[in-house]
Amino acid sequence: MPDLDQLLEKTSRTFALSIPLLPEPTRREVTLAYLLFRIADTFEDAARWPRERRIAALEDFSRLLEEPTSEAVRRLSQRWVAELPLEHEGYLELLEETPFVLAEFASLSAEGRELVKVHTQRTAHGMAGFVARTGDDGELSLADLQDLRDYCYVVAGIVGEMLTELFLLRREPLAEVAPYLRERSRLFGEALQLVNILKDAAFDAKEGRVYLPRDLPRSQVFDLAHQDLEAATEYTLALQRAGAEKGLVAFNALPALLAWATLDKVAEEGPGAKISREQLWSIVAEMDKALDEGRPVIERAAARRA
Repeated sequence: MPDLDQLLEKTSRTFALSIPLLPEPTRREVTLAYLLFRIADTFEDAARWPRERRIAALEDFSRLLEEPTSEAVRRLSQRWVAELPLEHEGYLELLEETPFVLAEFASLSAEGRELVKVHTQRTAHGMAGFVARTGDDGELSLADLQDLRDYCYVVAGIVGEMLTELFLLRREPLAEVAPYLRERSRLFGEALQLVNILKDAAFDAKEGRVYLPRDLPRSQVFDLAHQDLEAATEYTLALQRAGAEKGLVAFNALPALLAWATLDKVAEEGPGAKISREQLWSIVAEMDKALDEGRPVIERAAARRA
């Protein structure tokens, strides 16, 4: 029998650590949202497929979200796996379990299901637009800083917007900070995506994905990532000050803290640099301690302003 948590562990790193921190029913909603976005990501990254095949898969997947229990789900899932879009075993297993994931998605509350559906479809549509720009060799090159930001919005900014709406769902005490969170939600997603792009630049180039525009100084990208991470920090601290559940605050704090540490590491050592496992668990322990003691869970922004 398929298991959502096992699929999450096989297809994620940071989210496999942070999603279990969430309170229910948000945890289940975000788990399914992540898996659905990961399916869309798999089609966008399907280097073995020609451009038209990747676009068709994104369009088919978007339509399945309208009828998640239809017979077409099983048929398309089998076809996707048989055509091997990539080599990652976890992603292939997720494609194979698409009928299960969509059946679980159909069981969400009407409000949660609609939020996840609309934002996943927005991302799939945006991804198809960028895939359409790839050359016959499958290479995607982004032109300038705005093009990079547009791409980050499609693959991560929309995620930030969706997560924010899921956090606000059924949480009336957060209504007062809702506008503040919504203003920063896109930047939170952009921050995490920029850090990943800077970290994985060398590997992505080998795979035919040139997300860092060739004529754009890397210093500008680092500066933008820092600015966005400040917004992510402000977002997280606003949740904490508003009295959000510990798990909700931790879910947002952990990827922000890891992104700060990773950005410092890449700035020092270059693309491909990663924080150590020891550093990761040290960050988790310090985060938990700050939450338990009622201190700001991220000190970075305050320290920079001092």
